[in-house]
Amino acid sequence: MTTDNYSNELDVAKLVRTTDAIQVNQEVDRIFLDLYPDSKTDALDTAFKDATSMYLGDYPGFMACDTAYHDIQHVLEVTLAMARLIDGYERSRVGVQPIGAHLFNLGVVTALFHDIGYLRRPNDPPVRNGAEFTLVHVSRGANFLREYLPRLGMQEMSDIAAALIHFTGYEKPVKSIEVPGLIYRLLGNLLGSADIIAQMADRCYLEKCRDRLYPEFVDGGLATKTNANGKPTIVFSSGEDLVRKTPGFYAGATNRLTQDLDNSFKYAERHFRGQNLYLEELNKNIQFAQELSVAPDMSALRRVPPETLK
Repeated sequence: MTTDNYSNELDVAKLVRTTDAIQVNQEVDRIFLDLYPDSKTDALDTAFKDATSMYLGDYPGFMACDTAYHDIQHVLEVTLAMARLIDGYERSRVGVQPIGAHLFNLGVVTALFHDIGYLRRPNDPPVRNGAEFTLVHVSRGANFLREYLPRLGMQEMSDIAAALIHFTGYEKPVKSIEVPGLIYRLLGNLLGSADIIAQMADRCYLEKCRDRLYPEFVDGGLATKTNANGKPTIVFSSGEDLVRKTPGFYAGATNRLTQDLDNSFKYAERHFRGQNLYLEELNKNIQFAQELSVAPDMSALRRVPPETLK
């Protein structure tokens, strides 16, 4: 593996290989125990083990992940970001309610399984690729969490997790998601923020958009939309077109981060002792996308994302 390709597997702090579930698990455990030294990591460790098995197709009732963009690396990146945002909140709060060990577990477990709805299951309607579940993958994930959390001894949180996962999707407006209290809304805001900043800060984000996300949009029905006259119109004509339109997407994502999700991404600054490494890497990607939007071709996109599918 070349040095450049190895860098494509590292998180924004260049500390953890986000293709390696064991490394991410260990770093999340470290953050957790630094915050809550008298707690146990059993639930986290079981969830990491199970999620890895599901994405590899080694868990009963699940077929291996076949969505190259929404893959195990994406899930691990979001989960690591979620743990860091919780850490930032806990270390910066003054006179407000703590998240605590139990809700840390809830937030991280929901992050680990936030895209589980893309994975095909044997009793699903026949589809060629899990991306065909794009428009309903969050609801599928919510149903899964209701079934799964009792396995971790968190059955009383099942319905809350099923609500929190909607902070990562667009099936429900954020403000309409019902949670039992402000601390849970905070947790949802952190989760939705982690999902956005982790993927957009990925070193290979633009290459992944061109080569992996666009095909998922085609399979999921997002590359076209039906206009008022009932005729299909093209939203993204190619992977290159998707990259060129990424700065426009980020404008909408910025509104979601700052308004809908209440600027919760800023808690990364406290975790990183003053820097927001996610925002720095994200802005580099968007600046590059802006330059590419007027370029004659996409030949400047040369990074090679890790292969994680079996």
